[in-house]
Amino acid sequence: MEAVPRTLLRDRAYAAIRDAIVTGAIEPGAVVRDAELAERLGLSRGPVREAFARLVDEGLLESKPQSYTRVTPVVAADVRDAAAVVGAMHELATRIAVPRLFAADIESMRTANDRFTAAVRDGDVDAALRADDALHDVLVRAAGNRAAAATVARYTPLIRRLERRRFGEGGTCRSAGLHGRLIGACADGDVDEAVRITAEIWRTLADLADTE
Repeated sequence: MEAVPRTLLRDRAYAAIRDAIVTGAIEPGAVVRDAELAERLGLSRGPVREAFARLVDEGLLESKPQSYTRVTPVVAADVRDAAAVVGAMHELATRIAVPRLFAADIESMRTANDRFTAAVRDGDVDAALRADDALHDVLVRAAGNRAAAATVARYTPLIRRLERRRFGEGGTCRSAGLHGRLIGACADGDVDEAVRITAEIWRTLADLADTE
């Protein structure tokens, strides 16, 4: 049996710790220790330390050498900045993707929006955000812009933390109605309208940060 490549172990550690931070399983301000998390994840400390470095770079952790590594607080300005960048990348992806979409892509978006609507109705934040990601990922994949996709992946977790908290306080995630309008514009091949609706979707997240 071949050994698991170190890069895969690092990515596994990164994804697990990132998701725990985004979901609130590891709360803002909590101190994280590489030895403890390595044991919980069944990994050595090396991949966990590499994951820590990446999460510090992405703004989910902060570190003081020889002192602590802890989860950053949810800061409205950081969420606004992230939403502006992620929104711009989604607008770019939408502009490129719409002329490339197939009927199967539109159906995938509709199915994701159905899941989103049901999850919001049921108060299932995890399912709602997974469905939201699935819907927008159709456009990101169709666009084929690796830089845009990487930027979206990097900064979306900062936004998700605030979305999750507001959802738990009785708010809702982004409107299924806006999603429906976006899907309709994509189905019609209306690039400008699809981009405009995409901008409106992400503007709601910046507005969410303004209420912090």
